Amino acid sequence: MDALDALLNRVSVPRLREPAPDAAQRELLFRAALRAPDHGQLRPWRFLTIEGAAREQLGELFAQAMAAGADDISEEALVKARAMPLRAPLLVVVIARVQAQSKVPAQEQVIAAGCATHAILLAAHAQGIGAVWRTGELSYNAHVAQGLGLDSDEQIIAVLYLGTAERELRKPAPLAVTDFVNPWPGV
Repeated sequence: MDALDALLNRVSVPRLREPAPDAAQRELLFRAALRAPDHGQLRPWRFLTIEGAAREQLGELFAQAMAAGADDISEEALVKARAMPLRAPLLVVVIARVQAQSKVPAQEQVIAAGCATHAILLAAHAQGIGAVWRTGELSYNAHVAQGLGLDSDEQIIAVLYLGTAERELRKPAPLAVTDFVNPWPGV
C-alpha cells in the first residue's frame, strides 16, 4: 500500500479479534512511530505493549481506579471497566514524556507523541492490521498512571487497540477540503 492510500483511506477499526500483529509487523509499527516529527529530536514518547493476561490485569487496574474515584460505583460499571482491555488482542499505551528543561514547548512534545501515535495507526492500516485510538477518563487517571509505572513528567495520550478486523473495513466518508481550508487575506 502506498503512503497516500494509507493517508486517504485509514479508518478506525473498533471491532477486533485475534490474531494480534506478529513480531515483524510490530517492528514496523514502532519504526514508523520513531519517524514522527520531533522538534529538537527529544523522542518525547514511549510505548507499553499489553497482551495476554496483562490485559486482564489492566482491566483490574481500571476497575480499581473507578472504585477509588467514586463512592457509589455500580458493579456493572466495574465489570465494564474490567472488560475494556479485552476488546483487542494487543494494546499499545502511548506515553508522552515531556522534558521541561527543553527549549521545545511542552505542547510540541505532546503533539510529537501524537504524531507517533498516528504513524502507528497508518503503519497498521498499511499492513492490514485493524486499529483504533481510544482514551477516556481512565487514560488521564492518576491511579492508572501510577499502576502503569508512569513518571511525573509522563502522560498517557492514547491506548491503541490492535488486532484483526472482525468485518470488512468501512470506506471513509469524503470530506470537502474547502470546508476546512481558507486563504489568509493578509493584514
